[in-house]
Amino acid sequence: MSDNQLGTLYVVATPIGNLEDLSPRAARVLGEVALVAAEDTRHTARLLQHLGLTVSMLSLHEHNEAARVEQLDERLARGESIALVSDAGTPLISDPGFVLVRELRARGRRIVPVPGACALVAALCAAGLPTDRFLFQGFLPAKGGARRQRLEGLAAREETLIFYESPHRIRETLADIATVCGNRRLVLARELTKSFETFLDGSAAELLACMEADPNQARGEFVIMLAGAEARESVDAASLEADALLAALLAEGVGVKQAAAVAARLLGGAKKAWYERTQALKEAR
Repeated sequence: MSDNQLGTLYVVATPIGNLEDLSPRAARVLGEVALVAAEDTRHTARLLQHLGLTVSMLSLHEHNEAARVEQLDERLARGESIALVSDAGTPLISDPGFVLVRELRARGRRIVPVPGACALVAALCAAGLPTDRFLFQGFLPAKGGARRQRLEGLAAREETLIFYESPHRIRETLADIATVCGNRRLVLARELTKSFETFLDGSAAELLACMEADPNQARGEFVIMLAGAEARESVDAASLEADALLAALLAEGVGVKQAAAVAARLLGGAKKAWYERTQALKEAR
């Protein structure tokens, strides 16, 4: 069989909320393929029903993706085309599909993107944060210690940082961002393109307080966008100013604990870190 008789794998972006965001091309491809490989066939069935399409489906998720490669490759070899979709947005972006695309591309199969909705792009373009450079990190670790360690490793990055987060961890994640990154600006997008789409803007501590006051703000799927760290020159200048403040407080007889509390309130960051810094300054006098 010649290459032009082989099937094509289409990587199809689907809506993240509003069904009108599905492109005409995506709708056409979904109606023309022999098979749709879906993260959740029940979820995708609703989309196909909305489009009036009856297409065979096969589940492809993080637990069975590697095992599906041979099966799907055989169908491509028979000349059947396949659409790969996730539950929402663009496949492979914090969703299954990477293993399949990597293996099929290594075998020389034809893979065609059908672009469309992507939560991180939709959120970033409306956030008012720098877009010239950004670093997408997907979901942070679920456990607190690992999550804080990841944030500490990213804290000095100057690009806008973007994360996805689920409703049952959003409060803990905001608390960890407040601890590690202080009062740095953060924009939180929730329920993108849906009826209750919301953008919240402020420090992590402020947004956490907003959720405590209105629990509805903790519902839905989230895109967290954190302003990048200041350029090193600015950080050095700010560090000198912080040390000057701490030194002045110590000179006035303010205790280490109280001075650290003042610095945390005025400059943001964890009291523990300010305590250790103030104690070091006191010992160096």
